[in-house]
Amino acid sequence: MRFVPIKEIWAQEIQMNHRVRERLVKSRTALCNEIRGLLIEFGIVIDPTISKLKKAIPDIISDAENDLSMISRDLFSRLFSELLILEKEVLHYETQIKLVSKENERAKLLEQIPGIGYLTATALIAAMGDPNNFKNGRHFSAWLGLVPRQNSSGGKSKLLGISKRGDKYLRKLMIHGSRSVLIHSSKVENKRSLWITEKKEKLGWNKTAVAIANKNARIAWAMLKTGSDYVAA
Repeated sequence: MRFVPIKEIWAQEIQMNHRVRERLVKSRTALCNEIRGLLIEFGIVIDPTISKLKKAIPDIISDAENDLSMISRDLFSRLFSELLILEKEVLHYETQIKLVSKENERAKLLEQIPGIGYLTATALIAAMGDPNNFKNGRHFSAWLGLVPRQNSSGGKSKLLGISKRGDKYLRKLMIHGSRSVLIHSSKVENKRSLWITEKKEKLGWNKTAVAIANKNARIAWAMLKTGSDYVAA
């Protein structure tokens, strides 16, 4: 049984900022979907991206030729104001997390890894704590739920999908970062990019993203354990 050590104050503060930011991001997404859904009722379709939605709403409200009544315009105006408030709050917590990443040597160390930015780096150091809590990189990756589940019987081992155990938020950040690496891997020619191309052809897009996240988790553990810089393949 693995016991979780008591977190230090700085780690708790980082995780609090991440949790509040994540809640606000979910609220922002839900609000954007609500606005788009209500506008569709009037035959007005907007691109799902937040930037285009923010740009389109003021024009829709001021457009006198659409079918919106004064009540509807007031409603969308209030929803737009609510969206701007959420955007401001999300930016505030992202700024706080970015300041931590600039001041924390361990976070700056992890940001050298392709696919790990300031959000993932700060979340990693806060969740991991002391690297010595884990026997090796694979144990840390398993703790994040990035390794296959096994179904062994009669001396035969069958690998299933990833276990998805551990910190769901941190696992999501790791996989999102891996997708970014996967997109840009074709622009670089090195041992890592060749490995990614081979995995993509064999396993497909999503499984390759998880494989990259698994590898990045192991690299992150090793770097924090030894304090060494990232060495590109």
